[in-house]
Amino acid sequence: MVSNPDPPGRIVVVDDDPTVADVVGRYLVRDGHTVECVHDGYEALRRVAEEPPDLVVLDLMLPGMDGLEVCREIQRSSWVPVLMLTARTDEADKVAGFAVGADDYLTKPFSLRELAMRVRAILRRVERIDSLGNGTGELSRGALTIDASKRRAVVDGDEVALTPLEFDILLTLARSPGVVFTREQLMDGVWGYRDFAGGRVVDSHVARIRRKLGEDGQEPRFIQTVHGIGYSFREDAS
Repeated sequence: MVSNPDPPGRIVVVDDDPTVADVVGRYLVRDGHTVECVHDGYEALRRVAEEPPDLVVLDLMLPGMDGLEVCREIQRSSWVPVLMLTARTDEADKVAGFAVGADDYLTKPFSLRELAMRVRAILRRVERIDSLGNGTGELSRGALTIDASKRRAVVDGDEVALTPLEFDILLTLARSPGVVFTREQLMDGVWGYRDFAGGRVVDSHVARIRRKLGEDGQEPRFIQTVHGIGYSFREDAS
């Protein structure tokens, strides 16, 4: 028997293979979620626009509009987390998924139990974000201002377009200047679990955050690398 999730969510499963969509959908329903299955990207975007779900489980290889484009469109119009599914094993495909705003990435064939675990981890993270706070106010670190409640980051007066995961990593680091976070701690705190590729995934996210903040790789203003350990936010951020 599958344990009840904490919290349950309303989930849209998008896969052009009806059998895969049905198996995934039934398992998530057994886990306590409400699930709707659709079979192409256009229908997925229509349903997300009509009634934004708590999570989209999205196949990468869709006819017409592929999963990367669907994810990109979802992130343009709303903040709905996306768990991407794919038969591709190339790490570049995983990085591409995260770059357009995916929250997680699972390679087929996958364990349904692992899928359910990752779904719960994403929903818990969203719940933590939602509970941040009314009244959390703004966090200022030199030329960088972060508003946790509005999910906005501004550097040198310009708003920075961050994906949900990028924002959470930046906020985690900026809240504790000078504290060194290992890659494993960032995986635990932001994703809610660890996987075998966690270190490389964290590194690719931090690299994109730095580019978006206009960081100089030699003399970063905000995020510094602690070689062999992880990352920290500069106490003297300018």
